[in-house]
Amino acid sequence: MEIYLDVRDNINEEKLKEIANGIKNGKIAIFPTETVYGIGTNGLDEKAVDKIYEIKKRNKKNPTNLLVSSIEMIETITQEISPIEYKLMEAFFPGPFTLILKKNDIVPNVVTAGSDLVGVRMPSGMIAKKLVELSGVPIAAPSANISGDLSGTSLNDIIDDFSQFIDFAIDGGKSEIGMESTVVRVIDDIAYVLRPGLITPEQIKAVAGNCILEDTHLPSSNLKHYQLKAKSMLIYSSDNEKMVDKINCLICEYENCVVLCCSENKNLYNAKNVIDIGSKNDLEAISRNLFSSLQKASSLSPDMILIEGVEQKDLGIAIMNRLLNCCDNNYIEL
Repeated sequence: MEIYLDVRDNINEEKLKEIANGIKNGKIAIFPTETVYGIGTNGLDEKAVDKIYEIKKRNKKNPTNLLVSSIEMIETITQEISPIEYKLMEAFFPGPFTLILKKNDIVPNVVTAGSDLVGVRMPSGMIAKKLVELSGVPIAAPSANISGDLSGTSLNDIIDDFSQFIDFAIDGGKSEIGMESTVVRVIDDIAYVLRPGLITPEQIKAVAGNCILEDTHLPSSNLKHYQLKAKSMLIYSSDNEKMVDKINCLICEYENCVVLCCSENKNLYNAKNVIDIGSKNDLEAISRNLFSSLQKASSLSPDMILIEGVEQKDLGIAIMNRLLNCCDNNYIEL
């Protein structure tokens, strides 16, 4: 690794420029975005993007998105942008929002898995945004995880997997959001939410007029990135007492059980290991803590991880989507 840059307290602009120039020339960097950490390179360099797939052990049938810095950059890599797509970009860029557009020939097929569509996102995270601006190229930046593992929300969670394969690592502390972006594709003037995130279907509908949320109980194979290595189960009831009682019953069936739960319930379980993922009244905190809490639970080598669900409303839709994904839809709703 050529450069490790810590930007948690201050930014070394010269080092950041050096990293951005390296990315432009096909080198590989891990860096923070407002969603999760990304592993990125020049998105127009086929060989460099191919190297990311190799490092991540990512299936080449799974496309990756491009980070951009302006509408003008989007217009150089895509075509036939509709008025509704422009409205969505105006409303949600920069931010945790990915829009699927028709690509131009300048975008290598390895980025899109041979499709004529490409996902574009304009990050609001300062470091990611600066890297795209300084490099002057769209950055192919899938989440910084070995495919099948949880997305990284801090550099410490992922650096051991990548240090010998990358050129640069930027430490920006913990991710602000901690969950991948909302993914939307517009077809016949209807916005389809392919992956829920912080930007909710209600917000999208207010801009696009029509919005359809794809079935989040069965995540698309192209968007299904990870499962926990340990056996796990998701349990939810709108009746909190009923949910707690069910989880306590399940705890008795296992020798080494870990429970992930909201702050309000952390003292109600009879398990040896109980991990507090945040208040049920603060879904943004749960979102930030979700992946790191799941990683902590897995590190305890449990024979079962029992996870409290949340109401599938607003950001809760995205949280439940990720939990269902992690648990391979091993789900009890009471």
